[in-house]
Amino acid sequence: MFNIKQLIFILGIFLSILTGFMLVPMAFALFYGEETIGDFMISGLFTGFIAIICLQNGRHRQFNLNIRDMFMLTSVTWFIVSLFAALPFTLYHGINYTDAFFETMSGITTTGSTVLSGLDAMDHSILVWRSLLQWLGGIGFIVMAVAVLPFLNVGGMRLFRTESSDWSDKTMPRTQHMAKHLFQVYLVLTLLCSLAYHLAGMHWFEAISHAMTTLSTGGYSTSDNSMAAFSHEAHWVSIVFMLAGGLPLIMFVQSIQQRSVRLWNDQQVKGFLLFVVLVSCSLAFWLWRHQHMDFIDALRLSSFNVISVITTTGYGLTDYQAWGTVASVAFLFLMFVGSCSGSTSGGIKIFRFQIAFSIMRQQIKQQFHPNGVFKEKYNGHRVTDDIVRSIVAFFMLMFVVILGLSIILVLTGLDPMTSITGAITAVTNVGPGLGPIIGPAGNFAPLPDIAKWALAIGMLLGRLEILTIAVLLHPKFWHF
Repeated sequence: MFNIKQLIFILGIFLSILTGFMLVPMAFALFYGEETIGDFMISGLFTGFIAIICLQNGRHRQFNLNIRDMFMLTSVTWFIVSLFAALPFTLYHGINYTDAFFETMSGITTTGSTVLSGLDAMDHSILVWRSLLQWLGGIGFIVMAVAVLPFLNVGGMRLFRTESSDWSDKTMPRTQHMAKHLFQVYLVLTLLCSLAYHLAGMHWFEAISHAMTTLSTGGYSTSDNSMAAFSHEAHWVSIVFMLAGGLPLIMFVQSIQQRSVRLWNDQQVKGFLLFVVLVSCSLAFWLWRHQHMDFIDALRLSSFNVISVITTTGYGLTDYQAWGTVASVAFLFLMFVGSCSGSTSGGIKIFRFQIAFSIMRQQIKQQFHPNGVFKEKYNGHRVTDDIVRSIVAFFMLMFVVILGLSIILVLTGLDPMTSITGAITAVTNVGPGLGPIIGPAGNFAPLPDIAKWALAIGMLLGRLEILTIAVLLHPKFWHF
């Protein structure tokens, strides 16, 4: 049986938090004298009313969620919150609800795909709401990756299980304690990023808005030209803090608590940083040699775009499709990679590739020594059979979801390039796809409504590591 009352109560908490954060764009609307203050007021009152109903009806003395409850909570809550968070967009100049939901889901999942244009002239309150959604989604998914997914053993995440990765009564205080520290570090990094952007030439509003979408690796901008509208110094700031967003936030917390830098001691972090440096430098050399760019500019452009895609931020700086076939193929592969587990980024994540190569190496050894026993380890933890099965299942399900989503998009009349890369970028939460429609120079507005709903669901599937929702589709999940 599901603990329905407790689930409703938690949903009420999330909706209450959402209501509280709607006060932020309301304050901006009041400060700038924008008419959107009424839109956010109506949305906040309605969301708050539903939150109160959930809190009243879900009140319960005991609080103990089982594993079924956790799968249901993790899958359903983000969808329902997105339904309410889309309300201000719907009320703003009559944006239809499909576009509003797409924009919201893209924001909360930190995907960064957008259907909106004319951002440079858009109300400040709407722009800050977009950025705030990505910022909240970023910290929300970090806490989920640290405390929930390892407990559910989703996609091999058990490797990162900590004392907070449990939802029993004994460990709940530890979970709350860790969540508090994660939020504090996340907030400090955002403030530092805001200051750095301002020193790089951005106005404070632009700096704060972009800081929220940089640390969350979301990619929403206040300009249709994205980061191309700002200085070269701002690009370097973005490179640094996108990298920070792609690292496990819990390791920042541990480094501060133990007063020693621990990032380089992590196998996942080393692999991620080495991969970024190798690809960025290789592409910079390609641009310098074949596109005849100045090497510093080539390094800036290659590093920015590589890090933007691999951390699934999705900021636009230049149309890298114009760099030639080699670059296009490279970025298509980078869409899948992702950065580190426990970061704000989406994608497959570096650790799964590392374990896959480790298993492949083990199989090759086994061919030479059939009777040998080889025990693979990752960051000091043994890679058990259930972790391997979970990772294999994740890879297979991701392929199936991307294939199915691509077929749906083709059936709506989209061309193969848009359909395939649209499916990939949604499930991996990158943002832009490839091609003239949804490429770095375009957006998702021209797509049919059915395609937008399908892509929005794909974003949520990818952000929740696919297996979390796939479990709900199995008949045995509903057998009590």
